Amino acid sequence: MEIYEEVKSYQRIGIGGHIRPDGDCIGACLGLYFYLKKRLPKADIYVFLERPGNSFRNIPGIGYICSEEDYREWEAVDVFVALDTVPERMGAVLDLYKRAEKTINIDHHISNQADHAMVNHVLPDVSATSELIYDVIDRSYLDDVIAQLLYMGIAHDTGVFHFSNTSPKTMRVAAELLEYGFDFPKLIDETFFEKTYLQNQILSRIVLDSRRFMDGRIIIGVADYNFMKTYNAKKEDFEGVVNQLRITEGVECAAFIYEKEKGQFKCSLRASSDLVDVAKIAVEFGGGGHVRASGFDAQMELVALENKLVEMISKQITA
Repeated sequence: MEIYEEVKSYQRIGIGGHIRPDGDCIGACLGLYFYLKKRLPKADIYVFLERPGNSFRNIPGIGYICSEEDYREWEAVDVFVALDTVPERMGAVLDLYKRAEKTINIDHHISNQADHAMVNHVLPDVSATSELIYDVIDRSYLDDVIAQLLYMGIAHDTGVFHFSNTSPKTMRVAAELLEYGFDFPKLIDETFFEKTYLQNQILSRIVLDSRRFMDGRIIIGVADYNFMKTYNAKKEDFEGVVNQLRITEGVECAAFIYEKEKGQFKCSLRASSDLVDVAKIAVEFGGGGHVRASGFDAQMELVALENKLVEMISKQITA
């Protein structure tokens, strides 16, 4: 697939991803934006995403992202490229996607059935959607801006090349992107590792109050409604929490749950090995993701949710 060939005959091009966009989603969307602006300078190209967290404040193109208010000003785009997502996770931009004359789906999530767009390019074995963007562009148009955005996306979705989805090809792609000479330590420090003092307080509290099950093979951390109010916590304050739980000695699977609204929960799951397929668990709740990193939303009693998670994870561990 060459993305330019798919969109070159269209004037209005929309690019978007999932709600609560992570580093891979942001990097893929903005990397593709800058590439298409070079190839199609006369086209109207827009990135539709929820506003990224403060850690992405210094990345190229952050000011070009259209907010939800901008979605309503559009009746339609000619072609919409959905990156790193399925329609159910596109949020307010879904209507714009549905009204497009042509739709394109590029993703690496195993939960993406690759059937919701007119053109589908879904490869679950690839580390990140940003790596897929690297594959579908003419690399003679790469520059330091596009390179650092794609590098950021790949680094984020591989846990800075630590997760099992990091392949030899992933490392070769990253090395080629580094040839463009951007300040990659600063980029990864700011967007991946850096934490505010409040985030560190929240992380400490959640780890302190976490509970273990199955002789420590399962760990669950929770930020309930009272916790959210006490710390005035927002979703971006929980970056890295579930991964910190996962690297606890002896843990096969970690879950982090926070209460978005009264009775409405967001759960992130991480597995330490292929012993647990957290994507299967997330799908059961209407979510999705990867074998070792997935998530979902749920509306049920917190105790019931925790018990259900322990039951489902335990069945996989003992299978």
